[in-house]
Amino acid sequence: MISISIRQLTKRFGSVTALQRLDLTIGAGELFFLLGPSGCGKTTLLRSLAGFYIPEEGTVLFGDEDVTRLEPHRRNTGMMFQSYALWPHMSVAENVAFGLEERKVPAPELKRRVAEALESVRMGTFADRKPNQLSGGQQQRVALARALVIRPRCLLLDEPLSNLDAKLRLEMRAEIRRVCKEFKLTTVYVTHDQKEALSVADRMAILDGGRILQVGSPREVYRRPVGRVVADFIGETDFIPGTVAGVQGGRVAVETPLGLMEGVPGDASARLVAGAKVTLCVRPECWSLSDRQPEGNWVRGRIGEAVYLGELAQYALQVGDRLLKVIELNPRFLEKSGQGEVYARAEPEDVVVLAD
Repeated sequence: MISISIRQLTKRFGSVTALQRLDLTIGAGELFFLLGPSGCGKTTLLRSLAGFYIPEEGTVLFGDEDVTRLEPHRRNTGMMFQSYALWPHMSVAENVAFGLEERKVPAPELKRRVAEALESVRMGTFADRKPNQLSGGQQQRVALARALVIRPRCLLLDEPLSNLDAKLRLEMRAEIRRVCKEFKLTTVYVTHDQKEALSVADRMAILDGGRILQVGSPREVYRRPVGRVVADFIGETDFIPGTVAGVQGGRVAVETPLGLMEGVPGDASARLVAGAKVTLCVRPECWSLSDRQPEGNWVRGRIGEAVYLGELAQYALQVGDRLLKVIELNPRFLEKSGQGEVYARAEPEDVVVLAD
């Protein structure tokens, strides 16, 4: 296991700065995700770690070794691409063995390591098949075995599940996490799929415009986004504009078009003072519905469009001239759609105050 340290990394393509003085530390054995909108710099960062791109400024360390300008084949990283990049004329075993042959590994050891790698991804019985005889999920397992067989110092994954259907993606999420933890691999994983990141990552970084906006565990990033871009990218949310009325004991009172609401800061370092313009972030599942006026943060509105999904229902709650998204588990208010007003309440801990 190795840690990865990225210090003041800058990468440019002509007049475009893809990475801007970026700092990041990834712990040894950590499964770390890079997320963000298209063009945010996540793939550029991954390819800089692999050695495919050489930065104009900054340093990349694998453990204590400076690999910033080291050639890709000397970094000993395993890489999985969005396209599986399997050789169609080779068997599964030959595809997996390719990297070992390039490294001049003796034949007996090569055969043993290929068998071990295929067994680790549960593909041992498919060694003699060609890639076109495999399903998408099986091809992805072979690509994973090929990356593992060289015993890499770290594993780099570039949107590896984007070509799979929904069911296979769920299966491979769990499989990739199992293999990475079993091999104690430091893993950097690029994706645009929020659910994938939330369900698999140890920690994640949200990028935008070549900068890191927030680093944290999936729960931290989802529950306490530091800004509107992060909140909007990870999951659904309602944004409510407001003005700070007061701050006391870690709670922030905010005057909004829906009334006075109390919340907690998303960014602990933000200076929130009376009169400051802010935005409240409330996730749809944080609202609870009631027929009676509750205490604390509440709004009154009418359920409009309702979508029933069995274990939950999604509502559009009309509050004045504003529509709020509400998710109710074990739905009880479905019949209230268009029938009359209801109350929605959110705990102060679930209302995140974002500095404008």
